Amino acid sequence: MTDFPRWRYWLVGIVMVLGLVYATPNVYRPQPAVQISANREAKIDAALQKQVAADLTKAHIPFQDIAIGKDRMLVRFANTQVQLQGSDTLRLALGDDYTVALNLATTVPHWLQAIGARAMPLGLDLQGGVHFLLSVDENAVLKKQQQRYLDDIRSILRQKQIPYDVVSLSGDGVQAVFKSADDRDKATTAIGADTTDLNLTDARTPGGGYALHADIKPDVLRTLAQAAITQNVTTLRNRVNALGVSEPLIQQQGQSRIVVELPGVQDTAEAKRALGATATLEYHADDPNVNPQEAQRTGDVPPDDRLYFMKDGTPVVLKKRVIVSGDELVDASAGFDQQSGMPDVNVTLNSAGARRMLDFTTENVGKRMGVVYIETTPVVKIVDGKEVHTSRTTETVLNNAVIQGVFGKKFQTTGLSQQEAQNLSLMLRSGSLAAPMDIVEQSVIGPSLGQDNIKKGDRAIVLGLSLVLLAAAIYYRLFGLVADVALVFNLLLLVAVMSVVGVTLTMPGIAGIILALGMAIDANVLICERIREELRNGSTPLAAIRAGYEHSFPVIVDAHVTHLIASIALIAAGAGAIKGFGVTLAIGIIISLFTSLTMTHAITALIHGGRHRKLKTLWV
Repeated sequence: MTDFPRWRYWLVGIVMVLGLVYATPNVYRPQPAVQISANREAKIDAALQKQVAADLTKAHIPFQDIAIGKDRMLVRFANTQVQLQGSDTLRLALGDDYTVALNLATTVPHWLQAIGARAMPLGLDLQGGVHFLLSVDENAVLKKQQQRYLDDIRSILRQKQIPYDVVSLSGDGVQAVFKSADDRDKATTAIGADTTDLNLTDARTPGGGYALHADIKPDVLRTLAQAAITQNVTTLRNRVNALGVSEPLIQQQGQSRIVVELPGVQDTAEAKRALGATATLEYHADDPNVNPQEAQRTGDVPPDDRLYFMKDGTPVVLKKRVIVSGDELVDASAGFDQQSGMPDVNVTLNSAGARRMLDFTTENVGKRMGVVYIETTPVVKIVDGKEVHTSRTTETVLNNAVIQGVFGKKFQTTGLSQQEAQNLSLMLRSGSLAAPMDIVEQSVIGPSLGQDNIKKGDRAIVLGLSLVLLAAAIYYRLFGLVADVALVFNLLLLVAVMSVVGVTLTMPGIAGIILALGMAIDANVLICERIREELRNGSTPLAAIRAGYEHSFPVIVDAHVTHLIASIALIAAGAGAIKGFGVTLAIGIIISLFTSLTMTHAITALIHGGRHRKLKTLWV
């Protein structure tokens, strides 16, 4: 008789059933599909569903299903070739009102999805996808910060009533010119008290003026550059999440570059649009001294002003100086105005932006302020057979309303449609790109190559597992068959846990699975050899089983903990494929401990542990 507790039988049984259930979704391969999303005021509804079906039928392109989701439509096709034809047809038929992108739709049954069971996401090397290397324009960060300091210095000089001749950009900072040394000294004191990010130096201009150079400190420049990289990485992650890409790789490479890998994405143009698109707001003062219609007709606009247009084409002349920009927004949410019932965006500013908005509205109650909506999308053109990467920027004045009262940190922006308000709030929440980026390298891994890698990986796992199962059964006989059962469930549990957690499977991950299986059989070898040793020493069969598990326990745990430490180091210090290998290995080690020490013990006790059965020998 054995002393294996009954509750452990239940534990092993429940784990085996759950492992089988949650590993099952990986049998269902994803299906080629086309995803349709609405732009601006377009809608995803039954009318669009009928139009899509009619367009595909007219083009003689067979489709399997058209389903409407929360904010998108998914058209399923039988294979990749038909999917590509359908995508081209729908892109031409729907125009700019909709975004048509290639995607992969899950085929996992609804009852499995209802309990959280899902297929394991595949990496770029298995599923196919696109790879981008982006270069961040650090000069744009510098120019943007310079303009901010220029506006701040002008504001300080006006508040302190210090006269100056001119304040302009110069080198890595700002230069202010005064008529007297006394005015320059006053400015130095005022600016130095307001900010510590600038090196202030005195100089004389060729015309005899007294100049003050406010150069941005080198450590501040480095901090700004790194902050721009960090913000861009965060923004890209948010945008890729909106695309529905599973487990993308987005990380900084070097000082000014970002690597983006999007598994499963086949449309590089759509990926470029999503990664590079920006949407933000700028608030400008209205110039009441200029007639917008006259400025539009003659083209005569003051140097400090700029001619904009509203959505209906009405001209508006606003000051170039930005009161508050989108990068000073900390939160934005779409809603409806309580008085008019029209869609709006509720905006929350950071402390610096709130202070500037409060100062401006305090001094300009009764005057107008324009809200400019700026949207930038990357454009790829073919010139002389080569790709030329450019961008298209549209600037529209949402409203140019009269300031009715003083406000600062929180306020509403109106003048948008409901769809525009939702899109803008999402863009603002995900963050604007701190600096523009150029695509310096791109590559596409086709789904056929990914399928070939999957076949090779499956073949390696099946071949390795089969050889191990056969060797264990021949050498250890019945105990080898028990180890084989545990090893198969080890693989099932590993796949199930990786699927539930959402670990992306890559070629290095497959190597980690094979290594984990090898470690699992090693543990069973230790147990079997220990049982044989106990039998040679004269122990009874049941005593040998008990002693085999008890005495091999410390050795197995020590070996697994050592490997677990190594895998944690890979996870902490590695990135991309190396980190994925470490995660797979760590999960496999933990599961191996359970299957080797608990599952095999339960099966062995079930076979040999009848209370009234006396064993004379063991088949080991």
